[in-house]
Amino acid sequence: MHHFFDDKAATWDQDPKKVERARIFAEGIRAAVQVDGRQTALDFGCGTGLLSFFLQDAFQYITLVDSSAGMIDVLSEKIKTQRIAHFSPVQCDVLNEPRHQLPTVDVIYTLMTLHHITDLEAIFSVFKSLLNKGGYLCIADLEKEDGSFHAGHPGFDGHNGFDKDELMSRLRAFGFDLVSYTTPFTLEKPGEHKTRFYPLFLMVVKSV
Repeated sequence: MHHFFDDKAATWDQDPKKVERARIFAEGIRAAVQVDGRQTALDFGCGTGLLSFFLQDAFQYITLVDSSAGMIDVLSEKIKTQRIAHFSPVQCDVLNEPRHQLPTVDVIYTLMTLHHITDLEAIFSVFKSLLNKGGYLCIADLEKEDGSFHAGHPGFDGHNGFDKDELMSRLRAFGFDLVSYTTPFTLEKPGEHKTRFYPLFLMVVKSV
């Protein structure tokens, strides 16, 4: 199956804003999770791995998961070139394919992926099953917006960002407690008449 993000993979890392965004969220994750280099992590919807590259010294082992073959190809090449021994890329659609190749981890983080997942309950259930007890889930995504963010993508059937309280109440149902919530980054999108600004949040919750 051809994937929307396959075509974007080759040039993904050339966008300085995406690189900066990953760096800022990596700092937020480090602070919230208090990384010590001994934990293991899973990067869900990893794309070309930008976020994990900024966190490579923070974790003992990182599994990078994406459903786009194009993204995983670019990522695998980067891992090989930079000789990173503790990164493991996996192409997998975790909601529709067997997950036996995925380890349980101490931290799961996901950047700008959750709004593409229609069934939040299903993905939270997967996250819960992959997290060790006391593990952290770090969600970086769009705050609630008016639907204009994906206006250019007629096939988009995900979420128009997330309301903090609504998202948290859904997570609480799966046994997650809120650790922190910040909005460290704002995305700018040039519109026809004016530039639109979309705040991105980092919500860190703990599996209890």
